[in-house]
Amino acid sequence: MQLFDEWKFLAGLGIFLFGMFMMEESIKLLAGRSFKTMIRRYTGTRVKGLITGLVSTAILQSSSAVSLMVLAFVGAGLMTLVNAVAVIMGAMVGTTLTAWIVAVFGFKFKIDAFALPLIGIGGLGLIVLSKAGRYVNLSKLCAAFGFLFLGLDFMKTSIEDLTAVVDFSSLPDLGLWIYVLAGVLLTAVMQSSSATIAVILTTLFSGIIDFSQGAAMVIGANIGTTVTILIGAVASIPAKKQTAVSSLVFNLGTALVILPAMPVMFWIINDLFGLADNPVLGIAAFHTLFNLTGVILFFPAIPVLARYLEGMFLEKQTVLTRYILNTSPEVPEAALAALRMEVLNQLSLSLEYVARRYGLAPRRKNRVSGQVLKGTPSGNTIHYHDLDSLHAEIFAFYARIQAHEIDEQEAIQMEPVIRSSRSIMNAARNFYDLFSEIDDIGMEDNPFMISSYQDFRNRLKGLRDIASLVTGALGDESIKDVLDLFFAEVEDADKRFISSCSHAVAAGKVRANDVTRLLMVNRLFTQSNRMLVLSMQALTR
Repeated sequence: MQLFDEWKFLAGLGIFLFGMFMMEESIKLLAGRSFKTMIRRYTGTRVKGLITGLVSTAILQSSSAVSLMVLAFVGAGLMTLVNAVAVIMGAMVGTTLTAWIVAVFGFKFKIDAFALPLIGIGGLGLIVLSKAGRYVNLSKLCAAFGFLFLGLDFMKTSIEDLTAVVDFSSLPDLGLWIYVLAGVLLTAVMQSSSATIAVILTTLFSGIIDFSQGAAMVIGANIGTTVTILIGAVASIPAKKQTAVSSLVFNLGTALVILPAMPVMFWIINDLFGLADNPVLGIAAFHTLFNLTGVILFFPAIPVLARYLEGMFLEKQTVLTRYILNTSPEVPEAALAALRMEVLNQLSLSLEYVARRYGLAPRRKNRVSGQVLKGTPSGNTIHYHDLDSLHAEIFAFYARIQAHEIDEQEAIQMEPVIRSSRSIMNAARNFYDLFSEIDDIGMEDNPFMISSYQDFRNRLKGLRDIASLVTGALGDESIKDVLDLFFAEVEDADKRFISSCSHAVAAGKVRANDVTRLLMVNRLFTQSNRMLVLSMQALTR
């Protein structure tokens, strides 16, 4: 007689993980841009961040996915560290919904009575409705729930024979820290605290572990879930490292507080909540109570934690100025030439930043008056706040030139240069703000929306290429004709886009409200292109 069907257990774990993956993917696709929009926009305060993290994770059923999104937003400068920590805390509370779902439905009902119909209906829907995007994702979600519970049933039944013949109470007591470590390792390996919770509930239900050991493994699972975000922040910018370490501090700090207070927690759950006879539900309650306690303890201290982490992982100060750095404003002729070259440098760096932000292939060389530009002088990645600082330094240098005596002709020559700098900065800001809208357009399942997304990207490529040509051809008279032609192309592209939107809405290829969104994006996009081309024209005169 086989005491433990290890392959059935592993198959059950694999099916459960597959169900989790399918559920996460289908919910993401069903929601479209809603999750990213919610996480990005509704995190203006710590309280909003906490609620957003809780709600989005409860729906998405993946604290790791939400944490990685937060990591990306922090890296892009779209979210402050303080609010990011609040979102991650909320995500840890939201992820406990999985334990409740499994505990309530996974052990009280005959699983195959609803798991198999869900898989059957969902699987048929994937085939029959393959061309209907939303219904395909609903079918995938249906099948995902079926796989989730089928995997749980496989794990549960695979160890029933083992518990019938082995007296686990006779095994030596190794201490709760062993179970904490087991929870950490399981979650780190599977990259899913939800899967670890399912294993804990299964072994608890089968009598392999008792309630206190299961609770210790839950603590370990919470610590282990930080591995994913820590991996995502390795060798990254300081802001991402700060966010990742905050997640570790929250979970590890909560564990260090709760472990000595386990008797109190057990009293609350078993006696106060009356779950002594239902340890499976008790573990779900413990999971929620653990994370809520962590939020109560650490939420007020988020600003202090953020300041400490910012001091631990300092942002490197990137020096982007190339020409005005060592040029004296007291010599107007040299200062004016340096100012013009610096604004051209600003143009190159701004468009390289925009290209990287929009995921365009990087250019290996970018020349300003024969000098090869490799990103930044220190080789660091450029961020929006770097461009903001560069513009401020250019304007400060311009102000210092103005403080000295310059003739009228020199003042006239400087005006279009400094206006170009402002226009370049405004355009960079517009592209920075437009990114989320354009990215959301690319996530739609409508072919016209996707083609519009590609059109924006292609126009950006053309803009970057013409800027590279300008910075590499200073003094070439023909560049002025090229810029005139390109300006006409910017105007033609605007007209073509508006015309295509008109035809698409008339033909019913796109909804009217989506056309409004596209036209608003195109207006600001085209305006930014115009500003940059006019700046190039002013700088090459």
